[in-house]
Amino acid sequence: MANGGIIGTVNNPTSSTATGVWQQEEQYEAVRDGTWPERPLFTTKSLRFNDGSSDKLTRTQSNGNRQKFTLSTWLKRSALNTTSPNIIKAGANDGTRNMLRFEGTNQLRFYGVDASVGSGASIDIKTNRVFTDPSAWYHIVVAVDTTQGTASNRIKIYVNGVQETSFASNTIPNQNTNTQFNLNGIVMAIGASSFGSSEYFDGYMSEVINVDGTQLAPTSFGVANSDGVWTPIIYTGTFGNNGFNLQFENAAALGTDSSPNGNTFTVSNLTSIDQSTDYPKLNYSTLSPVALGPARQTLSDGNLTGTSTDWDSSVSTMAFTTGKWFAEMKCVSGAANGMIAGVTDESDLTLLRSGTSGLGFTTNSVGYYQSGTKYIADSETSYGASFTNNDIIGIALDMTSSTKTVTFYKNGASQGAINIPTAGTLTYFVGSATSNGTTSMNFGSAAYAISSGNADANGYGNFEFAVPSGFYAMNTANLAEFG
Repeated sequence: MANGGIIGTVNNPTSSTATGVWQQEEQYEAVRDGTWPERPLFTTKSLRFNDGSSDKLTRTQSNGNRQKFTLSTWLKRSALNTTSPNIIKAGANDGTRNMLRFEGTNQLRFYGVDASVGSGASIDIKTNRVFTDPSAWYHIVVAVDTTQGTASNRIKIYVNGVQETSFASNTIPNQNTNTQFNLNGIVMAIGASSFGSSEYFDGYMSEVINVDGTQLAPTSFGVANSDGVWTPIIYTGTFGNNGFNLQFENAAALGTDSSPNGNTFTVSNLTSIDQSTDYPKLNYSTLSPVALGPARQTLSDGNLTGTSTDWDSSVSTMAFTTGKWFAEMKCVSGAANGMIAGVTDESDLTLLRSGTSGLGFTTNSVGYYQSGTKYIADSETSYGASFTNNDIIGIALDMTSSTKTVTFYKNGASQGAINIPTAGTLTYFVGSATSNGTTSMNFGSAAYAISSGNADANGYGNFEFAVPSGFYAMNTANLAEFG
């Protein structure tokens, strides 16, 4: 027999599957000859959308199934309480459109209007639940089949594998309603309006999928791991004619469709620097848009860049009670006006939030000031070298002993360890500046170009300078091991 005497279907490798019965030697030869299919991996990248830059992806749709489809994406929000940021939208300038978006109230909404049938929404499903965690990745699935006889089955919305069932509005489409999704000649946009310039998303998206012609459950895209955390898996099904799979793996072609369809999107205002290694399986810290209230910096670039007006500070979304942690702060502009990098205990967040005290001026915070001094508990003393625009300040926080320390680095050179006044019950990283100052934090996935590239001992992060021995990038994998 062609399969070496074993009873079974003759093996038949293709680019994506290996069928039939295989002998070990045959498998070895297939691997050697490049005919054994490689196991697909979930993307290790995301795309960072900045609403201030009018970032978006667009594509004119081809013929597809307008009544039956599934949309799936993983995303992490940066800006909250903003007006109607679109996740994905399809429609024309005549007012006919369908969209998945967040409301200014942070509710998730799947909405549709058909201008040809008069005023009012044909679809309007809005959750009671709000989504306000800027540190979390959400997996959102909208599964549509308007041919269903049971109205409640026509549109199903899932977040992290769980179906949403509590709605502030619940206008279900009539049976056999046609949507603008998969409509030939109509523009689909990711991260913005499909026509005009508005409704921009601010945050990260990873793996955006449209399955044309099938209403799927979220288990096609994710699974709960042993800890009960909803985790991405590879989608292995078909895509239909108008379907696509955006993985954002090619920094030079961010709109590339990884499905067999080749339904590539046009990229607007997104460049290779907007590709991020912050993705659902490896969640990195950013700066928090909520922790410091009105005194925080104005944040951009996926909550990594902060612009100040008057000693404004922003703190990391991750904080630590133990472990050794490292980040870098780039002095983008306005350093001479007053710029400071440092750490703070949670007990000082209220003072920083009030805007009456800056980093280093509170009891339990430490700051390295641009003149080369250090500020501890409102006391300024000599410390190290001064720094200016384009310098990169490393921050190494050691929480492993009873005496907590922070060491600052200027362009890779240590300025010496400083004892933190508090016992360090929960310590945050902080970037701060005075009037017209801009800083950009790198917790392992920078929003600025890295010329050298250095990872921690676990292989995580992309830093300009070497990570001090024993210190780690601020992501969930390292936090699970050392935090």
